[in-house]
Amino acid sequence: MARGRPSRAAAARRTSTPVRSATPQQDSDAEMQDAPESRADTPKEEEEDDAASAAQGSDEDAERSPSPVVIHQFPRKKRLGRPPKNRPPDWNVIEGDNSEGGTPIRRKRGRPAGAGRGRPPKGGPSHVTRVPIDKEGNMMDVINDEVDLPEDEEGEEKVDKMGNLLGGRDYRVRIFTIKGRGDRQYMLSTEPARCCGFRDSYLFFTKHMKLYKIIIDDAEKRDLIDREIIPHSYKGRAIGVVTARSVFREFGARIVIGGKRVIDDYYVTAAKERGDVEGELADPNDRLPAPGEPYNKNQYVAWHGASSVYHTGVPSVPLANGKPVPGKRKVNITSANWQFEHGRAASRFNSNLSRQRRANLEGVYDPHTNLMHYSKVTQPTHARWEEVPSDKTDVPPLVRRKFLVVDSMFQQPPFAGLGIPGPDGNFIDVGTNGLPDLDDEDKQNMKPEELEAFAHLKHEEHEWRNQWRGESTDGARAKPKIGYIGVPV
Repeated sequence: MARGRPSRAAAARRTSTPVRSATPQQDSDAEMQDAPESRADTPKEEEEDDAASAAQGSDEDAERSPSPVVIHQFPRKKRLGRPPKNRPPDWNVIEGDNSEGGTPIRRKRGRPAGAGRGRPPKGGPSHVTRVPIDKEGNMMDVINDEVDLPEDEEGEEKVDKMGNLLGGRDYRVRIFTIKGRGDRQYMLSTEPARCCGFRDSYLFFTKHMKLYKIIIDDAEKRDLIDREIIPHSYKGRAIGVVTARSVFREFGARIVIGGKRVIDDYYVTAAKERGDVEGELADPNDRLPAPGEPYNKNQYVAWHGASSVYHTGVPSVPLANGKPVPGKRKVNITSANWQFEHGRAASRFNSNLSRQRRANLEGVYDPHTNLMHYSKVTQPTHARWEEVPSDKTDVPPLVRRKFLVVDSMFQQPPFAGLGIPGPDGNFIDVGTNGLPDLDDEDKQNMKPEELEAFAHLKHEEHEWRNQWRGESTDGARAKPKIGYIGVPV
């Protein structure tokens, strides 16, 4: 392309731009005719072919009659974000003269909104009319939100058709009615589950298949929230309820305040066949209130601290971090290994005792005296000084003349059980002191060999005791000489 020569694209832009003149605007009394309906979209190729002709036609129309410019408002898009609680009057108002066929919305990628994976969202009443009541698959009808089971004559005298207990009885959990279900009494499935010792409602319905679980819809859920039966945070959850009558038929006295077996059970005959003691408390761990005070039904409600029911064994002081203490392995005792396991357990117990006794022999430190304290049975009870003649020792004369050489020697009795020697042996409380003294009648009843052995032991004990004398003699204490003024001289 030669420099300075305009290109064809630049020439087309200049020709397509309408020429504006200073002619004043002229008002016309003639009515404006409606524009014809828009035709269907044409392919892209036709638009490119007609681009040049449309540009030329626009130039001719602009030169013929300069018509006024009409401004068309584009339809306002919907505002993004979460709408405010107090909306202004003009919030997202669609004007009536706006055309419905505006700018086409770009198609988004992925699945459409609201169609997630897995199960469909929970909510709404169940329409199941038959449910299995046991593991064999036997089916029963569902009537009035509960399984249609045969009635018991004695049990019908304790509860009515709506689930209200009779005879002064009351439930241990909260009961309530549901909007649109009449006067029938219901329970939140989690509360009787916790009351009867289950961790959650899943195990509650799995173990007791004669109970029918109902999932309430949003309208019923909103009514329970307004009545403060469930908190507002539960509005997005699936709430399961169960009829109070079916729970009483299944658990009987366990769901009644202070319930007694057989007396407060629905199926009395079945309770007697199980061997239940009539009048015995069904739940001895139940915390009954004092006379005149109401029963605390909120103890099984999750948002009132019901989690404490399952965490009674949690220590109040947190455990120290570190390696856990290895526990004892559980061994299944059978008829073939019980003797071996018994002997090994006894040996392990004896080893533990020996280990503890050896630890006691090392002494116990006393922080008050800064001394090591040892057991009395391991310490000597008497001491005796004996001077060794010079001709019977190996110590050189020079050492004997300048130093005091002391050798410690421990002496034990010839055999155990002879007691503590010396005249004060009976005053030291360390157990039985020596052999007992027998009467003549007891000696006559003994056999000759037994009497001879006992006499030999008494002789050995007598010699052992006589080796030790008092403190003044064995301690080599000299008798001090006291002067006239009372001071030793």
